[in-house]
Amino acid sequence: MRVIIQKVKEASVTVKGKITGEIASGYMLLVGITHTDTLKELEYVAEKIAHLRLFEDEEGKMNHSLLDVGGEVLSVSQFTLYADTTKGRRPSFAKASPGDHAEPLWNSFNELLRNKGLNVETGIFGEMMNVSLINDGPVTVIVESK
Repeated sequence: MRVIIQKVKEASVTVKGKITGEIASGYMLLVGITHTDTLKELEYVAEKIAHLRLFEDEEGKMNHSLLDVGGEVLSVSQFTLYADTTKGRRPSFAKASPGDHAEPLWNSFNELLRNKGLNVETGIFGEMMNVSLINDGPVTVIVESK
């Protein structure tokens, strides 16, 4: 599992002209799932994201987590995170999990985050989405399962 975290002041995702998810301060997550991912990987990454300290304290140091600040999550499925660009000019997506495996895992991942007390908004799996955000910092971090 591979997740790109962007700390945002606000973010939204639109599908076919309709906003499907919208948050204020928090994390916009681009979530990639590969063939070997299981509940174990989802739990590891969800725990890491909920407690990762990317928000500043009174001294400007990154000492507060998403849970500490009451931040929200916008989760967007992103199979292109597993693009292999080592050969040729067209990326291969062979390492990305097919939809019938990835979609239930993505839904479970979002539920794990909700179970930690986070408000989680989402895009729509498999759809073309327009994502809008104001990156805070900018702060962008990659989290991968072991």
